[in-house]
Amino acid sequence: MNALLAVVRDKKTILIANEGRLLKKCLLGFLILSFTLQTNDYGAIVRNILIDAYLQVSVFVAFTLFIFLGVDAVTKFNISDFLSKTKKIHVIIASALGSLPGCGGAIIVVTQYIQGKISFGALVAVLTSTMGDAAFLLLAQEPKDGLLVFIIAGFTGIVSGYLVDKFNKNSYLINQKNIKVEFEKVKDTFVSKFNIFWLLIFIPGFIVGILQAFQIDLNSFFNFSGNFNIISFIGGTGAIISIFMWTLNPLSDIQCSTEKSRSFISRTIDTSNFVTTWVVCGFLIYESFVYFSAIDLKQVFEIWTSLVPLVAILFGFIPGCGPQILVTTFYLNGFIPFSAELGNAISNDGDALFPAIALAPKAAIIATLYSGIPAIIVAYSYMFLFE
Repeated sequence: MNALLAVVRDKKTILIANEGRLLKKCLLGFLILSFTLQTNDYGAIVRNILIDAYLQVSVFVAFTLFIFLGVDAVTKFNISDFLSKTKKIHVIIASALGSLPGCGGAIIVVTQYIQGKISFGALVAVLTSTMGDAAFLLLAQEPKDGLLVFIIAGFTGIVSGYLVDKFNKNSYLINQKNIKVEFEKVKDTFVSKFNIFWLLIFIPGFIVGILQAFQIDLNSFFNFSGNFNIISFIGGTGAIISIFMWTLNPLSDIQCSTEKSRSFISRTIDTSNFVTTWVVCGFLIYESFVYFSAIDLKQVFEIWTSLVPLVAILFGFIPGCGPQILVTTFYLNGFIPFSAELGNAISNDGDALFPAIALAPKAAIIATLYSGIPAIIVAYSYMFLFE
């Protein structure tokens, strides 16, 4: 769903511009929404998926994003200047930035490497420690597990980064020094006009989500006469609005949360919509497989337990956050073990891989392959020791 294009603005400046994939997004959104119109049992399953995905996941992801992106907007901390003053601990800083939820810190580290300001080990460290936007999902649903993943992935990134620097020069694979990297500036799009409707459904949705999380039976309070159920209405409407807005958003997913020229409310809403769509996809893939095949996918995973972490690690090599959100969704629903989620978190690079591929493809490929080694070691060590 993401596409980046490196454009030479002048001899010393490279502009990272976006090539949208609006048609593919529209097709995916239309396909999901069309399933909800089915009048059979499958249609009912899809509608329940949308309700559960919004009330159990999306509202908490959005709340988490409001906190992190709000703090980011208020502090206005210049990471680039900070990196230029702390060269001796670049690997540690890069790993810490990668451990933060989202892709913003990791993307900054990648652009700093491309400009020759940090080492290849720091690049490996940030790609190893980052989990991308899937971190918001894990943190919102299982904060203790999320914190454990951040700590393990961050420490793994530091160790990996220093080991790589020990065997490679600081200028390893850097071929563009004294180059200024800029991202295409964008403003809020026409989709932002629907932000007010998104917020109006989010507020009651978040309240319902909290009450449901405390296992409070809301049906006796909110189930009106007839077939109308306000809980289902809030969940279904929230999910449909989120998918609708993501589908028609011309911005790439990488710009949803990282472009600071936009308001943090729009950044939060756009990123929440992206996560919501992929969570729905995760639920839909699982439920569709079970419905049409009558095979218990969870039981299949249990039979092939030893291979599940490896498959999750291989998924991590896929650029972007969408596939990683699917893996995290499977973990949160108990289909795959924590070792698999941990391996995926270490091997995946989120959206940070896109600018690296656009400007330094060889370094990007080697760095992400390097991250697969500690992912295998950590994931299977955890499996053998604790599972």
